[in-house]
Amino acid sequence: MKKNMPSKAVTSLAVLMVLFIATTMFAQQFSEPRSGDETTAKLVCEMVQKYHISQKRIDDDISQRLLNRYVEQLDPQKLYFFEGDIRELERQKTELDDQLRRGEVTFGFTTFDLYFKRLEQRMTLVHKLIDSEFDYTKDESLVLDGEDLPWAKTADEVNDRWRKRVKYELLDLKLDDNSLKDARDRLHRRYRNIHENAKQTEKSEILELYLSAVTHCFDPHSSYMSPETLEDFRISMALKLEGIGAALRSEDGHTVVARVVPGGAADKDGRLTVGDKIIGVAQDGEENFVDLVEMKLTRVVRLIRGKKGTKVRLQVKKEKTGDIQVYELTRQTIELKSSEVKGEIIETNKRLEGGRAARIGVINIPSFYRDFNGARLNLPDFKSTARDLQKVYNQFQQQGGVDAIVVDLRLNGGGALVEATEVTGMFLDRGPVVQVKDQDGQVEMHNDEDAGAVFKEPVVVICNRLSASASEIFAGAIKDYQRGIIVGDVSTHGKGTVQNVMPVNRQLFQFLRPDNRGALKLTINQFYRVNGASTQNEGVFSDVVLPSLFEHMELGEKHLDNALAFDRIKPARYNAVGMTSPDIISALQKKSQARVVQDDGFKEDLADIRKYNEKKNRKLITLNEEKLRQEREQDEKNKDDDDKKDDKDDDGPIFPEGHYNDEVLRITLDYLDALRHAKTAGR
Repeated sequence: MKKNMPSKAVTSLAVLMVLFIATTMFAQQFSEPRSGDETTAKLVCEMVQKYHISQKRIDDDISQRLLNRYVEQLDPQKLYFFEGDIRELERQKTELDDQLRRGEVTFGFTTFDLYFKRLEQRMTLVHKLIDSEFDYTKDESLVLDGEDLPWAKTADEVNDRWRKRVKYELLDLKLDDNSLKDARDRLHRRYRNIHENAKQTEKSEILELYLSAVTHCFDPHSSYMSPETLEDFRISMALKLEGIGAALRSEDGHTVVARVVPGGAADKDGRLTVGDKIIGVAQDGEENFVDLVEMKLTRVVRLIRGKKGTKVRLQVKKEKTGDIQVYELTRQTIELKSSEVKGEIIETNKRLEGGRAARIGVINIPSFYRDFNGARLNLPDFKSTARDLQKVYNQFQQQGGVDAIVVDLRLNGGGALVEATEVTGMFLDRGPVVQVKDQDGQVEMHNDEDAGAVFKEPVVVICNRLSASASEIFAGAIKDYQRGIIVGDVSTHGKGTVQNVMPVNRQLFQFLRPDNRGALKLTINQFYRVNGASTQNEGVFSDVVLPSLFEHMELGEKHLDNALAFDRIKPARYNAVGMTSPDIISALQKKSQARVVQDDGFKEDLADIRKYNEKKNRKLITLNEEKLRQEREQDEKNKDDDDKKDDKDDDGPIFPEGHYNDEVLRITLDYLDALRHAKTAGR
């Protein structure tokens, strides 16, 4: 006869069964791809191999790169995986290519599952550490870069990494004048948010992460976009969306209104204000609100965004009173005007002390955007960089014209090739703008076919290390045609490749259906300047270089993994217009340099650069409170200055006063003088 099990044993078994069931349910949440993901993966791999400019195959080399890249994306600081985990994953280092060709993406899901399991283990530890007592008089340090660390072999080793990390984060908050209690509360909230966001990861996001890791093994600009990401991409190109017209941010698990877009539904309604927390949302006809607290911001945005004319109800906690209000808003189309081309005229004798009288038209181009769907449908008002630039030109003419044009491309990461060609053509009479080479080595010329230039004035183009792609097409053409001068960092970003967005379908040009599989943004071409040089890796070099912290950061194509190499092709036939010359550029450089060395603003910039270079190669940060406090006090002034520089008002001036922008205006005046002198001497 069997004896009854002791009650404690029964209880333990029941607990174990509950844990097993919960773990199994959780494992299924992440570990298994969705129905259809296999087909999506197979199509993506077929398209990459067929259309990528490199014409590489997905082979064992790509398989090894993929494993390393995916693991690095999940755990760049080596805080979650153990060395044993990595060894186990590496058993498949030459098998992932074969799996992918069959459409198998289970590795991406099971690896994410393992990552999340390790994250949950660390979160239990982290919350205990936050409430621990630390000795801040000890001389110990935290390694800053995960690349300088091996994978942890034992739990003790990884626990010590987290001990130092939490110790530093508490100290960092304390030195910002937080009490220890407040610092602990903030850190608890921070890690709860990290945990919740990871828990809410959707399977479409994991597939996107994994397949993008595949494409990044070919070059850094190719990626897979889920249907949700594709919609965000369309919005960024069309500069319009359908929704309530509010920019949102995530703060301690709450969705907070960061900005109310002028002219949008929320702005016209007038009740929703910056700082309000949106805690619930209900669609038209729904009685119950969906709770938004602790929800990922991407999911919140998806719930609030919707078709023009539909209604949405928001449950709002007011910032000033804490009261809960319910607002019903009707969604509408919102123009993203803060991202469109803008221009203003600056009268230099009024702005620059002792400045000569001239009217400078400054044009800011944030990106080369184009509403492709609107263009395809031939809508009369579709958004386009070239169209908006024409409006700015018309405004300049209505205000009496200008003596010179400054085109500001700083932070412009590129956009549509057709827009780069059209915009460049507005500054040229006629001729080739850019050469484009495909995967078969065939070169196609993209020309400005319209005779006559819209802008005829001398041109100064401002670029920095983050001016890329389409920006470099424009800057390169202006330089090669001797149409104007380039001012800024030593060179631009160095992205000389062209991406095409292709729907992931068996018929490549089939229109996307509501159940679409997303899209592949794939590098299919490489572009070259009319002088035959690629901008790839090297970028476009400035004629006049100004001090810049960006120049000393690891920004630019050459710092990216798997970037394609620089090369040349045969130059195009084009006629330079002779609005620059080596003598003019040399004179501009000397005059600018003489001013820069005397200018207090640039002296501060140079001091910041020296300090940055001293810290750039630092591998460790101290966890000694007194030492870190001294370092922070030395940096405090620089931090305040940087905050002021970064505090930009969307409704403020396009080209605000400051030593850098004012020096650009002085260079422009010198350039005008040099051209007038050259014209007089040539008579």
